[in-house]
Amino acid sequence: MEREMAASYEPKLNSEIRIFESSDEIVTDLAEYISQVSEISVKERGYFAIALSGGPLVSFLRKLCEVPYNKTLDWSKWYIFWSDERAVAKNHADSNYKLTKEEFLSKVPILSGHVYSINDGATVEDAATDYEFVIRQLVKIRTIGVSESNDCPKFDLILLSMGSDGHVASLFPNHQALELKDDWVTYITDSPQPPPERITFTLPVINSASNIAILATGVDKANAVHSAVSDSSDGLDAAAPLPAGMVQPTDGKLVWFLDKAAASSLEALSDDAYQQQHL
Repeated sequence: MEREMAASYEPKLNSEIRIFESSDEIVTDLAEYISQVSEISVKERGYFAIALSGGPLVSFLRKLCEVPYNKTLDWSKWYIFWSDERAVAKNHADSNYKLTKEEFLSKVPILSGHVYSINDGATVEDAATDYEFVIRQLVKIRTIGVSESNDCPKFDLILLSMGSDGHVASLFPNHQALELKDDWVTYITDSPQPPPERITFTLPVINSASNIAILATGVDKANAVHSAVSDSSDGLDAAAPLPAGMVQPTDGKLVWFLDKAAASSLEALSDDAYQQQHL
């Protein structure tokens, strides 16, 4: 099952919510979604600049490695980045690069020179500085687009997964990194989840993307989804909005990919409105 949520849960401009019965259905729809964004980006700009996050998200890309996508997508135009990365060696078990390479990059013909991972030999501060410099150079030559409203990089697609605490990328609730306005990439040394040192895109960069997708599965995400989507803080820290709730595209579109468990708090409250909308 897939459906767009009722009007009562579309408080934010340019957002859409998709709910699925199973993870397999998410995998299928996500592959088609990414394929469409890729095709449009290549046609309009000549490139497809996509930023990934690690963790469970990578396993949801598996259908792109299969027919027809592995044959029909213009992989030579893909440029891969990470919205966040752990400050560990590339062969470390915690590395987002390692996970992505094993489960995705090694199975599709993306050019190795189009894969931009962080400098794992530098300090986390220098790694963040270096990564921002690389992105700035690619914006100059328009491999990555540029936002007309704030001069931030305008990635064609940023794929995020949301934690049960409502964090996205490595932007955690109530963290000072959420307040940064001018930096494109920053670093943290106090992640509440190990490992503590990470680099991450800032909110202005995430919100400047042409397309943003947030993936959330499991009942442990239900409260955070409810809070982020509805601008409600019920059951969570009412002092500040969740990072996921602060993802609000400047001039793009946000799509939530949820399974029924993650959407359970939404569905219980929106069934009546949904039925009225579709009478």
